[in-house]
Amino acid sequence: MELLTVFTPAYNRANTLPRTYESLCDQDCKDFVWLIIDDGSSDNTAELVKSWKDRDNGFEIRYIYKENGGMHTAHNTAYENIDTELNVCIDSDDKMAPGAVRKIRSAWEKVRGKNFAGLIALNADFAGEIIGKGFIEGMSETTLGGYYASGGAGDKKLIYRTDVIKKYPPYPVFPGEKYVALAYKYRLIDQDYKLAVLNDVICNVEYQEDGSSATMWKQYLKNPRGFAFWRKVCMEYPTTTRRLWIDCIHYVSESIIAGDEHYIREAPKRLMVLLALPFGKVLSIYTKKKSRSCD
Repeated sequence: MELLTVFTPAYNRANTLPRTYESLCDQDCKDFVWLIIDDGSSDNTAELVKSWKDRDNGFEIRYIYKENGGMHTAHNTAYENIDTELNVCIDSDDKMAPGAVRKIRSAWEKVRGKNFAGLIALNADFAGEIIGKGFIEGMSETTLGGYYASGGAGDKKLIYRTDVIKKYPPYPVFPGEKYVALAYKYRLIDQDYKLAVLNDVICNVEYQEDGSSATMWKQYLKNPRGFAFWRKVCMEYPTTTRRLWIDCIHYVSESIIAGDEHYIREAPKRLMVLLALPFGKVLSIYTKKKSRSCD
């Protein structure tokens, strides 16, 4: 059995998915399976993947179609179907960096059996510039939250043990909403495990104009229960005091937008949420205005 599953959630990304495919074909180590989770695409993604499956790629391609439910539901489907030791998500508009699979295998062989949840590695843009910050010199292990609490910044590539990530609850689904922070599972894993540091670029990323990062204000308005859920998790497992206050303010804002009348009673940090009330109310108004300005 292969060591790694590279899984790719895709929603109407037939225009960018070929570069993900090409980057996998270019890997000098083919010890992986590529799993595409088609999240209800209406373009020619299915036909495109079928044409690739008919080729001799040197690696297996698996394809699963599901109704559109958002990135977190695509991750749920992926985890239900992964059977390799490790897994990593490479988005449908990104490329796996040259030699990435070989580097993952080599790094994992050095730490396998030491009870790490997996590896944490670097992302870079298409010009090769590191996204955010690198790792502190000499850092060999960390949690994801610990990395950011120590001054880290920017998205990092996470390669998890499949048995570990399956231990934790799936991402919840809120009717009518299509967003829950992927960091939900990562925050839970942080409480029990550390990640071994792989100080190398594993993925080259490009943020799309219609991606979730670019449309965050609209996401707040369309998915308030999902965001409020995430803020509650952050209150239960805070990383810094400053970040905790920010989460309390956002929790108030998103609960108001969701029309939740019981959010104060349900808050893990009730006193802090009460103190955050005026700021959260202002943020809810600002969110609605900012979302309309993005139309």
